[in-house]
Amino acid sequence: MGTMTQTPPQETPPPGVPVLDALGPSGAYRTRNRQEVRDVTGAVMAELCLAPALFVNRTMKALRGASALPAAQRAAALARAGELFRTATLGGMTVQEYEAAVTRVSGLPISVVRTATKTCAERVGQSYRSVQLACPAGAVSDWRDPLARTGQAVWTRRGDVLAVHVPGNHPGTHGFWPEALALGYRVAVRPSAREPFTAHRLVLALREAGFGDDQVALLPCGHDAADAIVRGADLAYGGDEIIRRYADDPGVLSLRPGRSKILLTADTDWHEHLDMIVDSVVRHGGSGCVNATAILVEGDPAPLAGAVAERLAALPSLPPNDERACLPVQQSKAARALETYVLERAQGTRAWLGGTGFVDELGDGSAVLRAAVHQLDGADAPQLGAELPFPCVWIAPWGRADGIAPLRDTLVLTAVTQDEALVDALVEEPTISNLHIGSHATHWHRPGLPHDDYLGDFLMRSKTLVRV
Repeated sequence: MGTMTQTPPQETPPPGVPVLDALGPSGAYRTRNRQEVRDVTGAVMAELCLAPALFVNRTMKALRGASALPAAQRAAALARAGELFRTATLGGMTVQEYEAAVTRVSGLPISVVRTATKTCAERVGQSYRSVQLACPAGAVSDWRDPLARTGQAVWTRRGDVLAVHVPGNHPGTHGFWPEALALGYRVAVRPSAREPFTAHRLVLALREAGFGDDQVALLPCGHDAADAIVRGADLAYGGDEIIRRYADDPGVLSLRPGRSKILLTADTDWHEHLDMIVDSVVRHGGSGCVNATAILVEGDPAPLAGAVAERLAALPSLPPNDERACLPVQQSKAARALETYVLERAQGTRAWLGGTGFVDELGDGSAVLRAAVHQLDGADAPQLGAELPFPCVWIAPWGRADGIAPLRDTLVLTAVTQDEALVDALVEEPTISNLHIGSHATHWHRPGLPHDDYLGDFLMRSKTLVRV
């Protein structure tokens, strides 16, 4: 691929407003077409360069023509990239400036963003180790392994290039796709226009750590060019609407809504687990797919609903950059639209908190999304399937006659129970992705464990090999 000419900007950005370039196989590429990135008050935070389809197509071709780094180099580069992401000045931004920018555009509390920086860095740094844990026990990862002489399964890639369209609801969503680099894929990342800073910083860290410009690319773009990213890759992964358009394509892995839940059976005392329950609802500002959005209680749910509401009502309404902030913030117009949506869904329920509204205006064009707690009449209520970007929890009674049907389609289920037969059924239920037995918060995780299956299950396959 020939060197792309640096295009002069269409207009000079406002003073102090950074420009986030596309990052292609010849380095940074500044385009004429830009998209403003605004914070929760509506102020312009940055300008995001939008790559044209021609640049996207050439970049995808360059990624396909590149060779994977040797395994040892990939492992070392990922370890270094995690440390750079956590500590280095990248793209002219210190880690403190990066975290402040993410807080301003996402509305997540600054403490949440700082934790996400460390968590993402840890996941990236351990990506190579994590993918090895996904390798089938009966397979080897290199055809040179002596076991292959007598016949062995070899774990190998399904393709060479992965397209990544990651949502911008939380920086932690970027902690998983670098596993593709660990497996030898070349990766094209389309950042979220809502929060592009994490993707930009991570790609810069990966490049500085040793991955070439033809190994990992950043391609902010409009919808037409976004389609070209998917078409130009062997496989695609993410939660963007472009990805969902290809939901029936077996080469596309679409991130599903979280719908994390808690179940408390009658053989446990919920009072002993109240801290875990509240933490599951409100950690990460309640914005993550691993936050509990539904709680099912064997027995009367009212006492638990009242206790959860009392805890959540005490949380302060603060701007996201306040050190004491723990609730998310959105632009006021978006917050009011979300409030209307939730209140319409909540009609006919018993509202313990947020029943007349949960938006708290801060007076600068932004508003805090305060917590909401609603009690439902039964375990079959449709609200139990909702996922919302703030601490909103629906609490319902559950009985043995309900079975596990209300618990299906769940990313994380925390089951506080002593019923081993029930646990057997929950483990065997294919639509429950992760199961925590006992008092473990729904957001609990560590590197090396699957989030929604191992990403390696999608990226890799096993083939038989015998050699002399």
